[in-house]
Amino acid sequence: MYQDLLLEKNDGVALLKINRPKAMNSLNDAVLDQLLHAFEVLALDREVRVVVITGAGEKAFVAGADIAEMKNYDVQQALAFSRKGQQLMTLIGKIAKPVIAAVNGFALGGGLELMMACDFAYASENTKVGLPEVTLGVMPGFGGTQNLARLIGRSRANELIFSGRLITAAEAKSWGLLCGVFPAENLMTEVLATAGKIAGNSRLGVAHAKDAVKAGLDMSVAEGLGYEAIHFASLFATKDQKEGMTAFIEKRKPAFVGA
Repeated sequence: MYQDLLLEKNDGVALLKINRPKAMNSLNDAVLDQLLHAFEVLALDREVRVVVITGAGEKAFVAGADIAEMKNYDVQQALAFSRKGQQLMTLIGKIAKPVIAAVNGFALGGGLELMMACDFAYASENTKVGLPEVTLGVMPGFGGTQNLARLIGRSRANELIFSGRLITAAEAKSWGLLCGVFPAENLMTEVLATAGKIAGNSRLGVAHAKDAVKAGLDMSVAEGLGYEAIHFASLFATKDQKEGMTAFIEKRKPAFVGA
């Protein structure tokens, strides 16, 4: 279906793999188009409750944008490329399904920006992350200057972006960029276990919670609390709420229908 992506679906979990191992899974214009299409399709797929994104091979999740393609861009081409990358990152945040990054090696430049766009990330112990664009004479263009500071604070974000240095998985976890770090051979087992647990929860509850968290980051606490209360109350008009609470009282596993 896709030239540079592999897609598998199993028990409510879609595994989306960027398949350019010889190019360290770097993001070019064609890959961005394919990812945009894939996420638009997965957003509407009723069988899919959780999306996991990873990279092919053992060396890289995504080692950045494709420098060979970008090298001769003019200003307008660079602007279009940046905006397309930002469109993808925004879409990942907006779809009503959790997106988990399984980071299997380098996540640099656009790779780290893709990782940050996901709802959370697990990584292998050999992972290194960073935004080294300034070492190439440019700067992050897929949301890195905005999202990194929101995740780890302005000072740490500035230090990483301005220096272009890479940090280890352990350091990235200590800063809150990663939720878990595992031996490479255990990474997908851990990620899919978490994805499966999420897939077994209420689709509506998870979707409303994702929206509340995402939207609340751009609100005052008072506004965010009001937004949360509206989401919370609206779920009491759903079959999932009735089923979930009834199942709890009856001490059985709920059978959520997503309505």
